[in-house]
Order: sequence, then C-alpha cells, then structure tokens
Amino acid sequence: MDESLVRSLTPTVLGILVRRGADFAAAEDAVQDALVEAFRAWPADPPRDPKGWLITVAWRRFLDATRADAARRRREDLTAPAADEQPAPGPAVDDTLQLYFLCAHPSLTPASAVALTLRAVGGLTTRQIAEAYLVPEATMSQRISRAKRTVSGVRFDQPGDVATVLRVLYLVFNEGYSGDVDLAAEAIRLTRQLAAAIDHPEVAGLLALMLLHHARRAARTAPDGSLVPLAEQDRGRWDTRLIAEGVEILQAALARDRLGEFQAQAAIAALHADAPAAEETDWVQIVEWYDELARLTDSPVVRLNRAVAVGEADGPRAGLKALAALDDALPRHAAVAAYLHERDGDLATAARLYAEAARKAANLAERDHLTRQAARLNSR
Repeated sequence: MDESLVRSLTPTVLGILVRRGADFAAAEDAVQDALVEAFRAWPADPPRDPKGWLITVAWRRFLDATRADAARRRREDLTAPAADEQPAPGPAVDDTLQLYFLCAHPSLTPASAVALTLRAVGGLTTRQIAEAYLVPEATMSQRISRAKRTVSGVRFDQPGDVATVLRVLYLVFNEGYSGDVDLAAEAIRLTRQLAAAIDHPEVAGLLALMLLHHARRAARTAPDGSLVPLAEQDRGRWDTRLIAEGVEILQAALARDRLGEFQAQAAIAALHADAPAAEETDWVQIVEWYDELARLTDSPVVRLNRAVAVGEADGPRAGLKALAALDDALPRHAAVAAYLHERDGDLATAARLYAEAARKAANLAERDHLTRQAARLNSR
C-alpha cells in the first residue's frame, strides 16, 4: 500500500468530515479509524477510488460514534452509506491549507493551535512536536489533549490568523527536512499556495527560507545516507534555480521594510547560499542577522546558532564565550560545544562532547555523524 498516498489524502478527508458537521475531535478519531482499516484491508483488496473509500469509511465511523453518544442523539437519524454502495469519487479540491486555518481556531492559544494542527493535519507524532517545542513528550500530549477538548463541539467558521499557520508550516518543513518523515515538499507546496493568496512579507520570507534550505537538500547526505556538514557539501549539487527564486522572493520582502523572523532566517540562508565556498561565507553579516533574529524571537535555539556564527566570525573562543551564557540542556548544545572546542585545539574535550551529543541525538543519521566525529578525534 502507498503510505504517502494515504498521508496526502488524510487532510482532505478530515476537512470533508468537518464541513459535513463533525466536530474536530470526533472527525479526527473517525479518520484515524478509517486509516487503520485501510492499512488492514487495502493490501489484499485495494479500492478503485482511495479517497472515496476513506471518506465513506471515516464518515461511517463518525456516524457510528455519534449514535453511541447520548449527548449527540439529535444526529441519530443520519444514515451511513450502505455497505454495498460504491463510494462516489471525492471532490478534486485540496483542502489542506484551509484546514490549517480552521485548526488555528481563535479559541486556542497560538501554541496549542500549532501543536494540534501538527498532530492532526501535519502528520507529526507527539514526540516530534515535543522536540520542536523543547518540552517533554508527556507535556505536549497533555497540551494536545486540552486543545482537542477546547475545540470539541465549536463551530469552525472562524479561521485562525496567518502567524499561527506560518508557524505550523515552518515546523512541518523542519521535520520534513531533517526528521523521520519527509514533509518538506508538502510544506513548500502549501506555503506557495499561501503566498499566492496573501500578500504578506513574512509569508514570502517563509517561502524564501524553505526554498533556500531545500536547494541544498541533495548535498546534505552522502550515498551511504550519512550526514554531510554544510562546510563539506558539494555546492555543485545545490539547486541554483531554487536559490535564485528564494533570493528574489526574499529581496522583494525585505524591500517592504517589515522585518520578521522568517525573513531574517531566510537572509542567513541566502548568505550561506551566496558563498562559492565555505571559507568565503560572510560570517560577520550572518552574526548581524542572528542579532536581529534574537531580538525578534528571544529564542535560545537562535542564540545557540549565533554562537556558532560568532565562533566563525571572531574565533572559537569568542564562540565558546557566547555559548557559556546558554543552558547546556539545549538540544545540540553539546555538539556546538564540541565543534568549537575542536576548532580551539582542545581535541580531548571535543571528543568527549561529540560522544555526549551522539547519545542525545534526535535521529539515527545525526547520531551516527556525531559518533564518527568522536571516533575521528579519539583515533588521533
């Protein structure tokens, strides 16, 4: 069974159930039940119309749950499609972006809306969302559960704001770019749709950021699947068409003089893309952009990345000084410290920190890369 097809159809099916009158929590449960049934039944008997099949089964599961719920007896007269009825093809409409806006409901805080959308529509696990927010998985699970209870039964006729949807798209892209599930292309597709519909410099900034990062994707891994650090990537494999498009979009956004965090991040990515070789990177400008980004976000992750840039611009000891002001529990803190100590000539400390970072790595590719770095220094 084509799991990518099932994943691509899920937002559309969920959106159709919501528009038919299902509250969000019940609709999500029904869609999840339909997906479980699809994974069970499709390998032996694939449907001619997968979307129609999912809509029919999900709607039937919703109706079954509604009949069993005494609080919703008014819906008991609804009739599920007959078992032998051929499901009608679903409408050829992409509802995904609309569903992102519906999930960003005004009754939710932005953080809760983002978490709920990532889980229900973006396809991310609770663990992946928790890692993005730097909180324990149990905390994120409770946050998502509270969000579901909050929107249960509310009318989805008040879409959320653009800033919340941008945050969701950004996190989906990041997970697709570096995580276990490939969602980057889908995030770019939806952000293109949003940029075509809304004239906003931060929407343009996010699209530029995605394109500039995605342009380097082919060079990020070696043939054996191992990670290739930015400084070691074959820049001939970068997609110059995407880079040119991203830079053009970014320049138009910056010219409007309404700077936001996504524009600042895109400016940093553009400076990396503009350097013909790693040693020609304009680290001084990158530090300045990180200063702007830190002012806009006050994010510890931004300050961690800034420490790397300071180490490149002003030397490793300056980078270590910037790093010392940050909590060493931050993800990738040990990896940054290892890199800066290695550049400063303290190989023993660097090897120990690379090994520590490997133990804390979020995915296998990163863990293997850091383990090899530690082994390289220990072999000297």
